[in-house]
Amino acid sequence: MKRFFDIFLSLLALVIFAIPLLIVAVLVKLTSKGSALYWSDRIGKNNTIFKMPKFRTMRIDTPAVATHLLGDPDRFLTPIGKFLRKSSLDELPQLFSILKGDMSIVGPRPALFNQDDLVSLRTEKGVHVLPPGLTGWAQINGRDELPIPVKVEYDAYYLQHQSFMLDMKIIFRTACNVVKSDGVSH
Repeated sequence: MKRFFDIFLSLLALVIFAIPLLIVAVLVKLTSKGSALYWSDRIGKNNTIFKMPKFRTMRIDTPAVATHLLGDPDRFLTPIGKFLRKSSLDELPQLFSILKGDMSIVGPRPALFNQDDLVSLRTEKGVHVLPPGLTGWAQINGRDELPIPVKVEYDAYYLQHQSFMLDMKIIFRTACNVVKSDGVSH
């Protein structure tokens, strides 16, 4: 049932956001060097690595680390990068990862391939068995502002309480947070 819901919702979103996807891709290309998409190695279900697309918000010479580990992340942003991140438009290409089956609409956000601390804690709590999500319980409860152990506790809560109704609550609160740009620190 969840997989059917993921396919249906991601196809619907791709239809609704087709024009914004095209506009953002063109704007990224016009305002910075490099491709419009950035393919990031991420940790998926059962700790397998997959390539996750995002609209590129950082310059092509940015080190491949989590944004919060950069000394001054703002200096690496493209001219429209901050806007794309605050609006979460940079996340739209992940709808293709959902169609492919690498991700789900709701689940723990996919860790970077080098976030060993996050991957280790998720594995310890059994969260690694879930497909990563476009949004999740931790996302709506603090997003970038949460320390890793707290994120993992939210991920573990989701693992133990996942249901269609909880997914709907997460999707609704995500939409509200995106409109208000809540929890985006860089």
